[in-house]
Parts: sequence; C-alpha cells; structure tokens
Amino acid sequence: MTHDMLTALRPLLLAEASAEAHAAGTEPGDLEQAVWLRLLERLEADGPPHDPHGWVRKAVRSEARRTRRTISIERPYGLEPADDSERGPEQIVLAAARRRALREAVRRLPGRCPRLLEALLSPRDLTYREIAGELGISQGSLGPERSRCLGCLRRLLAPEVAAREVRG
Repeated sequence: MTHDMLTALRPLLLAEASAEAHAAGTEPGDLEQAVWLRLLERLEADGPPHDPHGWVRKAVRSEARRTRRTISIERPYGLEPADDSERGPEQIVLAAARRRALREAVRRLPGRCPRLLEALLSPRDLTYREIAGELGISQGSLGPERSRCLGCLRRLLAPEVAAREVRG
C-alpha cells in the first residue's frame, strides 16, 4: 500500500517541487528530497495522510517557505579557509622554491634516477609504457626502480628538511 502511494505521489511531487523551487531559491531535487523526508517521518509517526495529494502540495509549499527563510538569514563566507585558489605572492614564491629544490635534488641522484623521476614529474603525464620506452628499460622494472629512486631522494632531502624545522 505505501509503495503504491509513493509511486502515485511521485509525479505530483516532481511537478510541485519544480514549480516552487525557483521562487524558493533552491533546486527542485533538494525541495523534492526534503518533502520525501518529511513524508517518511510522517509515515513512521502517524501513518499515511488522509489526503496524500493535498498533504504533498502543503508540504512542498511549507518546505519552500522554510528554504526562503533560511536563505534570507544565511550569510556566505567571504573566503573559505581551505580555499587556496587565490594564493598570495608569498605562497606562489614558496611553492616555486619547493619545486626548484625538488628538481635540484632529483638532478643530484645517482644512475638512471634523475631521468626516471624527471619523466614521472613531467607535465606531459607519461604512462609507464612511455617512460619505459623513453628510458630503454622494461615496464615491469619501472616500479622497483622508482621505489629505489624515491628512497634515494628521501635520504638526500632528509637533512635539508630536518634542518629547516624549528626545534626546542
């Protein structure tokens, strides 16, 4: 019975939510979802409404009013703390210095490591197959070689990173 009622109410709810959403400043899907939630709460507490179609119309309008009130009192943040899309000059310079230090450390690595890590860091976003072809090594040995090179890089950078930390 409940499933049939929900199936029968869906087209009405879609139409009502679409009609009210724009004026409420929300998306029809958000309004629809809020009404479905209220209906489920109602079914759990009091059972199905006596006039389901009338209840849906009233619930949509009520949710639209609630959304309008909420939107009218909410204030957007000026800038999200985690939003670093607008980095200042200091952050840009520090990021460039970190990239430069990494590239210099990569060049000091032994053997094939500089070429391998440069290929991995390449803006061309090469695949393992392309990197293996470029370096003339098998694709299967690329992973272990990469791990060895990254270990060397860690050991090379460890004194520089540790020296920059504030101690005490």
